[in-house]
Amino acid sequence: MKRLAVATIVGALVLAACGDDTEESAATEPPAAETTAAPETPETPDTTAAPETTAAAETTAPAEPGSEAAACAEGNTISDGVLTIATGEPAFPPYVIDDAPESGQGFEAAVALAVARELGFEGDAVTWVRTAFDAAIAPGPKDFDFNLQQYTITDERKEVVDFSEGYYSAPQAVFGLADSAAAGVTSVADLKSLKFGVAAGTTSIAYVEDVIQPDQELFVFPDTAAAKTALESNQIDAIVADLPTALFITAVEIEGTTVFGQIEGSGTDEFGLLLAKDSPLTECVNLALQALKDSGELEAITVEWMSEYTEAPIISAE
Repeated sequence: MKRLAVATIVGALVLAACGDDTEESAATEPPAAETTAAPETPETPDTTAAPETTAAAETTAPAEPGSEAAACAEGNTISDGVLTIATGEPAFPPYVIDDAPESGQGFEAAVALAVARELGFEGDAVTWVRTAFDAAIAPGPKDFDFNLQQYTITDERKEVVDFSEGYYSAPQAVFGLADSAAAGVTSVADLKSLKFGVAAGTTSIAYVEDVIQPDQELFVFPDTAAAKTALESNQIDAIVADLPTALFITAVEIEGTTVFGQIEGSGTDEFGLLLAKDSPLTECVNLALQALKDSGELEAITVEWMSEYTEAPIISAE
């Protein structure tokens, strides 16, 4: 295994990824993933119009009143007959479009309403509230039934809140300047000849070394400025980071960059719906998520919003 070449430019670590070993040090998981060293919820510009809702989402029938998830949820919400869902203030693409989660447009907005439907709640029976990222994961009572703001499931957090089963595993992604040699890659095999950079302290380092196994040395950068300089001077062809981090950096941090693709099967850190500790609704939410997985609807939502909308195609693991 090649020894790491460490970039020496000094600065704040803003490339920290969702899989960062120090993920609690930052409050953003969106659109950069959690532990991207960025504000609680980075203001990613929304310059892309929302795509049309897929046919699958339009034609999916509501959950039967007697479904297992709906029966479980009955009488277990904080307001009788109403499901209260929380998200960030504001909420950003690709997770919520136009800061309007009630529209169902955006990855997490669509997931939330699909879960709500499985639990037996639709239309006026669903209400939204907003919370700060850190406040929601603090111990104590909650003013919501579940909250989704790209919360990575961790053992430390599970000591004070409940998490559902995962609804999304953040994959590793490849990004760089639009004219990079990495443009157009379709498989991990295509990546081996490229020169890569990664952020210090992230799980992307191990992924590049152990899975991609590039032919050339791996550069580790302490900050975005160093990574940008390396890209512009052709020291590296591309950077590897988790997809939410890559989306944020290409939209906000490094002008002229693009995400070339997300690597199939590379997800490690999972996002979960957050609930109050020992919530009676946790089991019900898991039943709802399982139904969405079994039907293929969760996969369809993920493809629509995290692949097609973000224009981050799948890079084959082969």
